[in-house]
Amino acid sequence: MHALSIPTWVIHVSSVIEWIAAIVLIWRYAEVSGDPTWRALSFGMLPALVSAMCACTWHFFDNTPTLDWLVTVQAAMTVIGNSTVAIAAWWIWRSSKKVEER
Repeated sequence: MHALSIPTWVIHVSSVIEWIAAIVLIWRYAEVSGDPTWRALSFGMLPALVSAMCACTWHFFDNTPTLDWLVTVQAAMTVIGNSTVAIAAWWIWRSSKKVEER
């Protein structure tokens, strides 16, 4: 746990908490608005959350070389997460265009 300073840990942990809160709030927005396409965004954000948790876990164990595979998982989850969020955003946009046409 000595790999990062306390202020850096605060930023890491608060970012994970903030991301979880965003996922929950977006899910609730989908329920309130009655627009299920927003749920896709919540699901699309999950790989990025996994990525952040991989980073925190690796740092928690002082960046030990035996956990180097977590860095690979983190990178993969970042790419997947960016892609799924982009797809979900496109789906929301497309859905809003269909509503406007009605």
